[in-house]
Amino acid sequence: MKSIVLLIAALAVTALPAAAQSNDRSFEIAKNLEIFSNVYKTLNANYVDDVDPGKAIKVAIDAMLASMDPYTNYFPESDMEDVKLQLLGQYGGIGSLIFQRGDSIYISEPYEGLPADEAGLRPGDRIVAVGGESTRGKSTADVSAAMRGQAGTTVELTLERDGQEFNKTITRREIKLPNVSYSGMVADGTVGYVKLDEFTTDAAKNVRDAFSRLKAEHPNMRGFILDLRGNGGGLMNEAVDIVNIWMKKGELVVETKGKTAAKNMRSYTRLAPVDTEIPLAVLIDGQSASASEIVSGSLQDFDRAVIIGQRSYGKGLVQNILPMPYNNQMKVTVSKYYIPSGRCIQAIDYSHRDDNGHAVKVPDSLKTAFKTRAGRTVYDGFGIEPDIEIEPQYMSNLAMALASKMLVFDYATRFCRTHPTIAPASQFEITDEIYDDFANFLSTRDYSYPTVTERTLGVLREAAETEQYIGSISDDIKRMEERVAQEKRSDLNRHREEVSEMLKAEILMRYYYDRGRIEGGLRNDPDVLRAVQYFNENKK
Repeated sequence: MKSIVLLIAALAVTALPAAAQSNDRSFEIAKNLEIFSNVYKTLNANYVDDVDPGKAIKVAIDAMLASMDPYTNYFPESDMEDVKLQLLGQYGGIGSLIFQRGDSIYISEPYEGLPADEAGLRPGDRIVAVGGESTRGKSTADVSAAMRGQAGTTVELTLERDGQEFNKTITRREIKLPNVSYSGMVADGTVGYVKLDEFTTDAAKNVRDAFSRLKAEHPNMRGFILDLRGNGGGLMNEAVDIVNIWMKKGELVVETKGKTAAKNMRSYTRLAPVDTEIPLAVLIDGQSASASEIVSGSLQDFDRAVIIGQRSYGKGLVQNILPMPYNNQMKVTVSKYYIPSGRCIQAIDYSHRDDNGHAVKVPDSLKTAFKTRAGRTVYDGFGIEPDIEIEPQYMSNLAMALASKMLVFDYATRFCRTHPTIAPASQFEITDEIYDDFANFLSTRDYSYPTVTERTLGVLREAAETEQYIGSISDDIKRMEERVAQEKRSDLNRHREEVSEMLKAEILMRYYYDRGRIEGGLRNDPDVLRAVQYFNENKK
């Protein structure tokens, strides 16, 4: 109890100098910290049950930070592994993704060359126990935390495969996830391609190395694609250095502006570029954020690349990790960033809330026009708008049902048992034989799913009953329901192309890991195909 009061007192003391310019503000800070301290002391002295100080203060901190923005977070010492994973893409563990089905936990994907993979764990293995403790009823977060730990220590796993239990003792390692998950050539070997998953340490070096290698191996490369789809960002300095690969030394890439002068910085390219001539295409989508938007927005502002895909997320905020007492840490939004044209692409204004307490989007009336280096008009306030927009692809009801019920995953598990090898990732396709086998597999599984048409007919039937029209139109509604049911039975053929791509991706991952899944999907990727088409067109 005494430590809590001392901590609050210390916060009050450190807060006052920062607000010394305003006596009113200093008084408000001191007053409210005193109120908070007394609320906790009153609770601790009078509440009927014991109050856990750590939990109570954590709840209070989280509630306070929730009124800021979703990127300002408090991390107790116990969450340091999660902080390392976010910032560095590394953690101590065995290197595997897991998922929950019912009250059981399963391996979904062991990372290539990491301890889980080397120990022979396979997708579909059920994790029965970790360290002798049953996983029954545990969440994925619980099991993941149990499998993580300091590098060099061991963890005992009890697993079940095909009805047989077995044990594995796995030595944990410092797991560093690759930020470049795939690099290679597309369009018959004439266009380079790199998939960057996150801006963790060495992201720029890895992209630079991949680009340099492809350029050296393919001197006639006529275009290059940097894929930032699904990339939520990371380290700003890595973004600046990636832009530097294609822009000369000394270019201003990003400027940050915060409350204090110490947070105002300008970041310039600092090295000689690798190439300033090869045409570039950057792929983005609604999940491309932060550092992804610095790269795509800067290259757009410099008119160095064409941006293809969907509008990006719109995160123009910068966070710093700040130390807190007792080995805790806090991630705080300290500034906004501005790309070369002068625009900030932050889409949501967290300083203003609607009547329900929700942060509001920057209104169109407040959006400002800016100019790229070549004089094209671009706007702030809503992310990076692509130069070539591609309509997003939405999953059909059938595909969502197959994915949510893990039936594509289950079929791939069964497929691997009877197919020791398959064609290379660049050549493998779902044949008629494989697809028919999948359809037979589904014939004994439940993958029912509601459609909008079925729900609409249900609403129509209820309305007709309420309004007493049902007697005259009941047969018509029934015929429509039967026709819809008949049409649904044809969905496997109607959505064959979509389902085949799902099957291909899952099967390729089993044999060639994530790099195989990416490579196999490039041939039919609409964004990649549009980029290749762009390179084929006359210079723009």
